[in-house]
Amino acid sequence: MTIIQKYQHNTSMDNTIYIGADHAGFELKQYLIDVFKDDYDMIDCGPNSLDQEDDYPGYAREVCEKVLDDDGRGILICDTGIGMSIGANRYTEIRAAMVVTPFMAERSRLHNDANIICLGQELMSHEENENLVRIWLTTDFTQVERHIRRIQQLDKLG
Repeated sequence: MTIIQKYQHNTSMDNTIYIGADHAGFELKQYLIDVFKDDYDMIDCGPNSLDQEDDYPGYAREVCEKVLDDDGRGILICDTGIGMSIGANRYTEIRAAMVVTPFMAERSRLHNDANIICLGQELMSHEENENLVRIWLTTDFTQVERHIRRIQQLDKLG
């Protein structure tokens, strides 16, 4: 199946969202699960309790593997979103976008078909982060050939 055929057959993703955070994103993770639980199947990939000594790469791995297994979407949170973004983007076919503006949330889906959004709990309020996630979840990929071609090129980089 070519990537164009994939997008023709997968125009809308299901309502399952995988979410994970380290200690620095734990509060925002809990907040987002509560906000979106009625509209999406929010799968909590950890942690289950606040642990000031935990490390973000394990949560990035957990979410990325589930997103790849299910051709789904995910949310990763740390204090800035940077570490989670770096970790997630080491996986082929993961397109993790660190998002801090509504425009970035929209374009990460519209043009880049980002399958993971990375957020920083310390960068803005819970409500502002909620708005970014809402935009990201409700924006569909354009399926324009040039964007598909670019995603193919990205997948060949490493």
